[in-house]
Amino acid sequence: MGCCDAPGLMPLEDAMENMLSRIKPIQTTLRLPVAEALGFVLAEDILSPIFVPPFDNSAMDGYAIRIADLAQSTTLPMAGKSFAGQPFDGEWPVGTCIRIMTGAKIPEGCDAVIMQENTEVTEHGIQFNQTDVKPQNNIRPTGDDINLGDLVLPQGARLTPRDIPMIATLGVSHVTVVRKPKVAFFSTGDELKPLGEPLEDGQIYDSNRYGIKPLIENFGCEAIDLGIIPDCPETLKATFEQAQTLADVVVTSGGVSVGEADYTKDILEELGEIGFWKLAIKPGKPFAFGKLSTAWFCGLPGNPVSAVLTMYVLVQPMLAKLAGHTEWKEPESIPAITKTAFKKAPGRTDYQRGVYTIENGQFVVETTGNQSSGAFRSMSLANCFVVLERERGRVEVGETVNIQLFNSTLY
Repeated sequence: MGCCDAPGLMPLEDAMENMLSRIKPIQTTLRLPVAEALGFVLAEDILSPIFVPPFDNSAMDGYAIRIADLAQSTTLPMAGKSFAGQPFDGEWPVGTCIRIMTGAKIPEGCDAVIMQENTEVTEHGIQFNQTDVKPQNNIRPTGDDINLGDLVLPQGARLTPRDIPMIATLGVSHVTVVRKPKVAFFSTGDELKPLGEPLEDGQIYDSNRYGIKPLIENFGCEAIDLGIIPDCPETLKATFEQAQTLADVVVTSGGVSVGEADYTKDILEELGEIGFWKLAIKPGKPFAFGKLSTAWFCGLPGNPVSAVLTMYVLVQPMLAKLAGHTEWKEPESIPAITKTAFKKAPGRTDYQRGVYTIENGQFVVETTGNQSSGAFRSMSLANCFVVLERERGRVEVGETVNIQLFNSTLY
């Protein structure tokens, strides 16, 4: 343990290694129509069964020519037309041209297309004002984008709105994907009140489930909301037992601290085992990871910023591995110059909320203000995390820090 390590707290890097070393990807696969596969992880490589494009086609609206004909005359009669889906089908006389539209099949014998802006229609035919024509000018050759047998998408890629039309371009109607992980989640605490009901003395609204659910879905998982569970050991135990029958992972918020009414940790020890509890991270120290009888468990802190942060930093990569998402990458760290000071004491890796901009080609960052783990407005205003190392103390204006731009799951 280094001089700046917090006693009894596991470093973030060790916690990540502990979690990911234990998680095995789901093996259950589904065969889905491409239109229904968005967000799923591929269980197979997608190899192209065709050339794309499948034939030589025109990159422009214009005229298909033989360069040898143009060398004899700059005015050529039109012998026919080639439209997309209606290729020229006939004999192409020497000394003529063919009207062609973008995407239309190139007539046999054509070695260039001249765009219509470089032509004029005359009573004798098409006048070509461009004479320095090179072979294959404005022609997209067969396989220009994708060759037969090319690897288009690898196994382990999560299908995005960009991937679905790519697969459709190949004529592939169905894909084999990994079943999405199922994540059951609930909030704990007598102080929590559902939205739309008046608050009584000492109560707050349950916002955590509204942060957890979209993250689960954005991670590519199926979210199962079990609501608010009161601080009652019997009810909590029954909920855990129900949750593990429904899901691969059970996520709770609250109840993993050291308060007298924090029962989650005790029940987890009764129903399964704890891999670790309490991390050298701020916010989010009281984060628990373990195993129930038939499901994994992640216990998030009750403070709203801590809950979202630990979901993003710790639970996201764990669920990615469970889903077989081998193409998932950790958010990139980028150096930035501080425009404001950042308060910090050595001992824990600190994820402060910041707003970055780019000035003169340089990333700069400033604080969102109140960094309390209960002040969610700091998260709402932010577009990045300012990641301050465990051993680091207060950061002054003009120092260099590492920032992590929010990935798509937080947008």
